[in-house]
Amino acid sequence: MVPVAVAVVTFSLNNRERIPVDIWPAPFTVDAPIFAIVLISILAGMMIGAVLAWLSGGRTRRRARVETRRAMTAERQAASLRDRLSEVESDDAPKPVQTTLPARADAA
Repeated sequence: MVPVAVAVVTFSLNNRERIPVDIWPAPFTVDAPIFAIVLISILAGMMIGAVLAWLSGGRTRRRARVETRRAMTAERQAASLRDRLSEVESDDAPKPVQTTLPARADAA
């Protein structure tokens, strides 16, 4: 930013002459320094460009919001399915079989 500031200050100091600016629909003219007209024009162009860029990105931002919602829904469904799978696996786990050994024949 320092080089830009130096360039703006140098430009402003070298272009201080006043020129008449006719504001067309209005019935009057304004005397303004050349640097002010140039800098205001650059600033206005940057602002218009920023607004147009923001407006053109609206469709992309909307698509991103929709896809974010879809991803969150899918994550919730995946977590729910994981929980259900763990419940089913715990219900289907083989239960230990209790076997009794036959009594010995010589035991009375």
